[in-house]
Amino acid sequence: MNNFDWSQFTWGQLVNPEFYIKLGGLYLVLFIIFAETGLFAGFFLPGDSLLFLSGIYSKELIQEFVSIDSDFLNVFLLSSLVATAGIIGNEIGYWFGKKSGPYLFQKKDTFLFKKKYLFQAKEFYDKHGGMAIILARFLPILRTFAPIIAGIVQMSKGKYFLYNVIGSVAWSFSLIFAGHYLNHFFLKEFNFDLKQHIEMIVLIMVLVTTAPVLYKIFFKKETNKGEMNLND
Repeated sequence: MNNFDWSQFTWGQLVNPEFYIKLGGLYLVLFIIFAETGLFAGFFLPGDSLLFLSGIYSKELIQEFVSIDSDFLNVFLLSSLVATAGIIGNEIGYWFGKKSGPYLFQKKDTFLFKKKYLFQAKEFYDKHGGMAIILARFLPILRTFAPIIAGIVQMSKGKYFLYNVIGSVAWSFSLIFAGHYLNHFFLKEFNFDLKQHIEMIVLIMVLVTTAPVLYKIFFKKETNKGEMNLND
């Protein structure tokens, strides 16, 4: 697309998914999805909100790849391309975990790498098993490290690939279709254009996707403390 006006750039836009859509269009979107799921340093990149907004911009994004008149096929093709990027990214993460994962548990924290995220992902994976690969797709940070953990624990390639495909397809299709058709619904029923309220969308997506993680970190911790005090 490359419709971004650099004269309006602010550092805060780095967390705004619309910035990436207008800056690099379809190919940057695909790279970000690959990086977030395949490179452990990509955990800070937007994922859920980027897919939701990509659904809103599906026609403009797909026109960079192929010209299709069908609205449904535009969304379907975009979802398929994103799912493929996610599958490839997760396979890279799995390979990385299998080859060098044990080293990460000994690695010291850096600006881009925090060991606590790795342990959180391992705990999540141990609890949910193979389903963690699917569930982690919908949780920021965890979706970056879950493939690495699968490689570390030597999950079978065939089993991992199956969960990888299911998770990638469910994640990309649900969020992209939701973004596209919810925008149509609000425009038709309420004359409310979601494109004009990007900040609100990003905030809602962040709250929805991070709420389970925050609950697990804070409320569960408080519950455990309470149980310990009762036992004392």
